[in-house]
Amino acid sequence: MSIQQGTTHKWTKSSYSTGNGACVEVRSPETRVVAVRDSKDTGLPALSFSPDAWSGFVARVSRR
Repeated sequence: MSIQQGTTHKWTKSSYSTGNGACVEVRSPETRVVAVRDSKDTGLPALSFSPDAWSGFVARVSRR
């Protein structure tokens, strides 16, 4: 995923999201939480991760 970690109140769609229905959006409104949601159904609850957990996840999926 090509999402830079930083503080933003806007949802940012992953550059890897395409028209195949596998789309995620991320935002980091505070420095201690990263929120992730399904961009197709923004009414569903978002998942929350610590910045360290999110960075570790992104690093692992980026290696594949």
